[in-house]
Amino acid sequence: MALSNGTGGYQITAGSDGEAVLFVQTAPTALTAAATATAQQLSGGLFTFNGTAGNLTLPTVADLEADISSAQRANAAFDFYVINTDASDAVTLAVGTGWTIVGVAAVSALTSAHFRARKTGDGAWTAYRI
Repeated sequence: MALSNGTGGYQITAGSDGEAVLFVQTAPTALTAAATATAQQLSGGLFTFNGTAGNLTLPTVADLEADISSAQRANAAFDFYVINTDASDAVTLAVGTGWTIVGVAAVSALTSAHFRARKTGDGAWTAYRI
């Protein structure tokens, strides 16, 4: 059911049941070796990996918050995904300054991982593997 915008509400979709919710998705960031993600790449939300085993290091929290200026309050969050298409090597999520990781950080060969990044306080974010 669509929300009315006649009394100050906001209509999210055209109102058709079963309608896909669309959003803008930038092209995935393709990795072939260890790398440090930029804040812009992380906010894009999608990484593919096919190459030598290594770390995908998160950007510093300072860089992330400079790129995502709307993420000022605690509990702000966004999701990102790592898709490993390599047949034999893993890619491991590693922390940048200000980050904590909860859950398994390694994304094994031929698997994918869903992470949620959540602001936990001033200068502090946590990446949860979901």
